[in-house]
Amino acid sequence: MAFLKNTSSHALSDGQLVQQYKETGDLAILGELYQRYMELVYGVCLKYFKEPETAKDAVMQIFEELVTKLRKHEVENFRGWVHQVAKNHCLMQLRTPRNLKTVEYNAEVMQNEESVHLNGILEKEEHFKQLENCLGTLTSDQQEAIRLFYLEGKCYNEIVEQTGREWNQVRSFIQNGRRNLKSCMEKSESAIVNRQS
Repeated sequence: MAFLKNTSSHALSDGQLVQQYKETGDLAILGELYQRYMELVYGVCLKYFKEPETAKDAVMQIFEELVTKLRKHEVENFRGWVHQVAKNHCLMQLRTPRNLKTVEYNAEVMQNEESVHLNGILEKEEHFKQLENCLGTLTSDQQEAIRLFYLEGKCYNEIVEQTGREWNQVRSFIQNGRRNLKSCMEKSESAIVNRQS
């Protein structure tokens, strides 16, 4: 995968080439250094992007990044550093919104998922309507106690204080109201199921 032409300073270490590049800004030096690790960078990109062509494009983009990054950073281990730069590049590319837009989708599946979501909302609305209807079947004392306890989050003592009822009466209204509500809701649910079948 030789994107860049070979030059002749194979005898120099990575550190020496890094130093030379920082001093001169010569892209041929950076090219030789990068070519030593292109297979590594390509492997990292392929791991993240899964597509060979996208990975090759990324290898070139990373080289362009190195033109400025290598001059700004103190790099002791070029191999480890370029591996991290490649990984970061891939992660940033995968997080960009434009990449999210390129995902293919099946319009029918999307429509179905939307319908399911909408159905869920409609079911909740239906459930609330049933709950409201069932609340209406309770005695006024049970309704009041249920609303205060469940909808307003008041404790027994607060309800006693607010209504002037005995503690045992409040408990009884809540327990009986809850049992009656449950029974009413179950009847409503079975009526809906019967209508749908």
